[in-house]
Amino acid sequence: MTRLTPRHVLASLIICGSLLGLAACKPAEDTSTAPPAAAVEGPLSPKLIPAPAQMKVLVGRYVVGAGTVVHAQDDAARRVATQFADLLAKAGRPPLPSARDDAPGGIRFVIDASQSLQPQESYKLDIDNDGVVVRAGHERGLFYGAVTLWQLLTQDPAGETILPALHIEDSPRFGWRGFMLDSARHFWTVDQVKQVIDSMAIHKLNTLHWHLTDDQGWRIQILQYPKLTEIGGCRIPAGDGGKDPQTGKPVPYCGFYTQDDIRDVVKYAAARHITIVPEFDVPGHATAAIAAYPELGTIDTPLVPSNEWGVFPNLFNTEESTYTFIENVFGEIIGLFPGAYVHVGGDEAVKDQWQASPRVQKRMREVGAGDEMAMQSHLIKRLEKYLVGHGKRLIGWDEILEGGLPEEATVMSWRGIEGGIQAARQGHDVVMSPSSETYLDYLQTESPNEPPGRPATITLQQIYAFEPVPTELDAQQRKHILGLQANLWTEHTRTFARLQHHMFPRLAAVAETGWTPQAGKNIDDFLNRLPTQLQRYRSMKIDYAQTPFEVAIQSKDDRAAGTVEVHLSNPLGYPLRYTTDGSEPGPASELASDQPLTLKLPAEIHARTFFDRQPLGEPSQFRLDAASMLQRTDETLATCPDAGRLLLRLEDDGPLVGERAIFNTTIFYPCWQWNQANLDGIGGVQVRAGRIPYYFQLAHDEPNRKFEPASTPNGELVIRGGGCKGRILATTPLPAQPDADGFITLRSPLPEDAKGTQDLCIVFTGDTRPQMWVLDSITLQPR
Repeated sequence: MTRLTPRHVLASLIICGSLLGLAACKPAEDTSTAPPAAAVEGPLSPKLIPAPAQMKVLVGRYVVGAGTVVHAQDDAARRVATQFADLLAKAGRPPLPSARDDAPGGIRFVIDASQSLQPQESYKLDIDNDGVVVRAGHERGLFYGAVTLWQLLTQDPAGETILPALHIEDSPRFGWRGFMLDSARHFWTVDQVKQVIDSMAIHKLNTLHWHLTDDQGWRIQILQYPKLTEIGGCRIPAGDGGKDPQTGKPVPYCGFYTQDDIRDVVKYAAARHITIVPEFDVPGHATAAIAAYPELGTIDTPLVPSNEWGVFPNLFNTEESTYTFIENVFGEIIGLFPGAYVHVGGDEAVKDQWQASPRVQKRMREVGAGDEMAMQSHLIKRLEKYLVGHGKRLIGWDEILEGGLPEEATVMSWRGIEGGIQAARQGHDVVMSPSSETYLDYLQTESPNEPPGRPATITLQQIYAFEPVPTELDAQQRKHILGLQANLWTEHTRTFARLQHHMFPRLAAVAETGWTPQAGKNIDDFLNRLPTQLQRYRSMKIDYAQTPFEVAIQSKDDRAAGTVEVHLSNPLGYPLRYTTDGSEPGPASELASDQPLTLKLPAEIHARTFFDRQPLGEPSQFRLDAASMLQRTDETLATCPDAGRLLLRLEDDGPLVGERAIFNTTIFYPCWQWNQANLDGIGGVQVRAGRIPYYFQLAHDEPNRKFEPASTPNGELVIRGGGCKGRILATTPLPAQPDADGFITLRSPLPEDAKGTQDLCIVFTGDTRPQMWVLDSITLQPR
């Protein structure tokens, strides 16, 4: 389906500047509207993320000038000094000269053998008027000290680059501070993966979980099985996204990493003290592999790498030859990734094909598996023996608990924290990664400017509040909680800019939970430090999300009085200033309060978020008049109470190249509701709708998909008053195809007795698969 230019365009964020792009905004005359800062010992709290374990701010400062020398005497210290110089270069700072002598002053990186018994990631940092010393027992800790030093560089009002006098003793709270990158659904180039690694390093994250295989693509070269990438590495996207608009021929979406690519990325990550954990998912999420080698599957139907999303029934079979294949693949993976862990997946393995397969049932009897869960457990236990025999540890999603865990297995708990609690009580190590708290592909605000994403909303505050160690565990069981990990699945993340939007700034909240002691966390203090972190992102050209810094508006009109009640807010609670005279808001403009504004129609509001009297975001402009109050878009409509779960923000399937329309819809029961619509004086409705592929595999949830019965061949647009159980106010037949622009506009009269304030329910009838109609906007039309 083709489309028009999108309604919403993300605006660039403007933050107060500094020489290095790293300093805090200059203090304001009036900071009473900023989020409160937590108390800190000393005259000023540096804006560090993650916050260090112990910090004492002292009186004094060290001036960094052209004559400042960086001292590093051994190879490890010199490597860290070089990385510190690279961080300065990314911020546009000229390089500092280096030396190996013991001359006083300057910046000194020291590997101190007396500190070697401390955790490898710990460091000490001392700054006074005479110089800087970063000290650690291991290169890893020295690197994290260099990252902290980079964050501390500040420009004073006179233009000098300074470091505040302080003493820091720092170690991370958790040993596993992870981020999962899904390269299977959408492929990321080697350079883009390296950018992800760079951003992880400045957050002191140390584990990259790399999801390399799935139903939609096989992304890692396996020399013994070349078809895995030749066939499994390409899919034909659904709809217009998989067609050449000129010829109509298929346009495949392809990508994989050669083994040399993998070695390059692993080396790059190791230099930044990040361990990569590869994932080859078994026995489910196997469509791409089975498409390449059909003998691996359980059914005879030929498969292709899927262009749909969701949960698929295709599993590896249980033949000995397939086990050999899986072990051979893991054998090549092991040779590429030197880290201790290998991820075997184990999630969402729908057992329908195994239940229906005489071969699998016979195999189950042979190995003594009482049911299909036990059969999966048999496979996982065999893989654990294989991995242990090759010096590796097995980790899998919490479904590997079903049927019994292998003796040394580690559990990654994603379906809440319950699986992690169960595993820890059994004496197994755990990484907490609940979808409800740490999935970064979930939307982060209610803004219409959010890119496509998965169900619901996970805000930065929600991620920051997550505590990985459950109170239900006793002291010994808590030791099994290795840490936490944020996951970013990329079904709906088609571009690298969107990937970064989902990651930042929420990854900063993950980093602070992973590093900072629980008692040292404070959301108000974090929000006080966040604007400075945004400057660091800008210096590294990280395209972080701007929606958390936007102004949101809610409005309710009084048509009879010709007024509108307006409430302005910001998702992170930063102060808002606004004008109603068309001028751009400044630090002296009116401060928005929790109380709504009442304005005469028409009204024009310009609003902007501020921190320390400096703007955080571009101004938002809202034009409110009689016409605009009669229209709602899909983003501003509610979900119908009967729509069920899985509200998605979905992208159109075309054009092949360029921007595409985005729609909010529920896939189990596509339905939209305009709550409290005022129908007085309204004679009809106009609906603009688009159509996109219904590309979802729902496995056992499929029966929950609801269809309103259709009365005409292509279904109808139905509008009810009084909610989705109310009476039908309007019905209009749907065409077989949308118009040339990919949309349709439908108009329906309303009965004369449709009056007052009531909830309008909008539904498209009929089983429209493999397509679905989606609402773009609805407009009330006066009589």
